[in-house]
Amino acid sequence: MSAALVLLGACDSTNGGTPVPVSSAPSAPSASSPVGEVPGPGVPKVADPIDLARLEHAPCDSLTPAQVAGLLGSEVETKPEPDAYVGPVCNWEAPGRAGVGIIFGKLDKRGLTRVYAEKGKAYAFVEPLEPVDGYPLAAYGPEDPKIKGEQCMVAVGTSDTQAIDISVDRSEKNIGKGDPCEAARQVTAMVLGNAKAGS
Repeated sequence: MSAALVLLGACDSTNGGTPVPVSSAPSAPSASSPVGEVPGPGVPKVADPIDLARLEHAPCDSLTPAQVAGLLGSEVETKPEPDAYVGPVCNWEAPGRAGVGIIFGKLDKRGLTRVYAEKGKAYAFVEPLEPVDGYPLAAYGPEDPKIKGEQCMVAVGTSDTQAIDISVDRSEKNIGKGDPCEAARQVTAMVLGNAKAGS
């Protein structure tokens, strides 16, 4: 059993209750934003940009079937939205609330700068995390994900003008057990590996 599966805790698909769907992929800007200066103040520069064109056309290819099963178990519903307004989206939902969501945002061309710029505005919480394979990562949202331990939303910069938003939701029985952002880091590493392998 992988560490990510332990953290998401979706391998037991029977919890005696009605499955609750994943809350959805991470939030994204509601309107187009100008590029401006990228990276912005305090935002790490991306030294080795990744071409995301292949995954933008097929967002559910961001994770392999084996990776999805390892994270969420065998009873997973895949929900692709390649033409979503915010940009290509894929959600994977498992019984018991656990899920993963990914957005390749197209409304804002500021990469990770978008997240940093919204601290104290759209997002009360923004915290830089350790980079994943050299790519800058930040957690964000309405509050510190460690408070409730149920969800973590992160954005990883794949170039100075592009970022992938990733959310993980833990199963009901694992809420509050550890840091959900550790699972988000592991999912991010998988996505980046798949993106680089196909670019």
